[in-house]
Amino acid sequence: MARTCDQSDVLRASLPNFVEYMRAERGFSAHTVTAYRRDVAGLLEHVADEGLTTESIRAWLAIARQSGAGSPTVARRIASLRCYAQWAVRQGLLETDPTLRLQTPRVHPDLPAVADADRLNSALDVLARLADDPLAVRDLVLLELLYGSGLRVSEACRLDVSDVDLARRTARVLGKGGKQRIVPITSACARALERLSTVRAGDGPLLVGARGKRLDVRVARRIVHDFSAGFADLPDLAPHALRHSMASHTLEGGADLRFVQQLLGHASLASTQIYTHVSADRLRSAYEKAHPRA
Repeated sequence: MARTCDQSDVLRASLPNFVEYMRAERGFSAHTVTAYRRDVAGLLEHVADEGLTTESIRAWLAIARQSGAGSPTVARRIASLRCYAQWAVRQGLLETDPTLRLQTPRVHPDLPAVADADRLNSALDVLARLADDPLAVRDLVLLELLYGSGLRVSEACRLDVSDVDLARRTARVLGKGGKQRIVPITSACARALERLSTVRAGDGPLLVGARGKRLDVRVARRIVHDFSAGFADLPDLAPHALRHSMASHTLEGGADLRFVQQLLGHASLASTQIYTHVSADRLRSAYEKAHPRA
């Protein structure tokens, strides 16, 4: 166990190597790497020179609970610490793994927010008609990729011009863990892409900012929020809400669950099955409004 001030300093100094391990060997996404590093750094700051033990970890997690952290946050923190502890044992930084006796709380995910299909599609049609400059067309392409193809915002921002095949109406996407998948793009997205200046240039990032560099994920999120704010009949949308909406609307249209799993790039079908609950809730709501004896 790490029980001296010197050992605590060594653990803190090991964080850059742990980050490199997550990136190079585990292939974690940038978001996961950032979250795991933040969790481990927070724990090491909390325990200071008291030592990294099961009891000190439990005390740190209890403080998080008292501060309002939910089960998903606690579960992620435990996953972060397990990843670090296993790596630290292999590196000789810890004698034993203090996370072995930790129990991960059962997580009950909230049903994802889903936009109304008619309202969302009407808003996108309006935007397509009004997009009359390069940045507006870029915003339209971003929205069509998020909703039409169900991309994560980071996946959309990582696309290069060479990843898009307009003739086949497909895009090659680099997803979580460095896994590639081919997704279809809608006819509306294809029309928007034909208007995009970067496609005509034929090289480099597909979506670029005002200065010509690859579109930043934070800017992309703001574009989505600004889009929904521009239409009174739309809720405030985040990029992931458009991805959720695509999955739900596609299932409601009769698509097979495994087809949607492939579109979303989910490793497990269980991750996709949540959308069947969303669709069932929406179907029940429509039924209760429409049927005279419901």
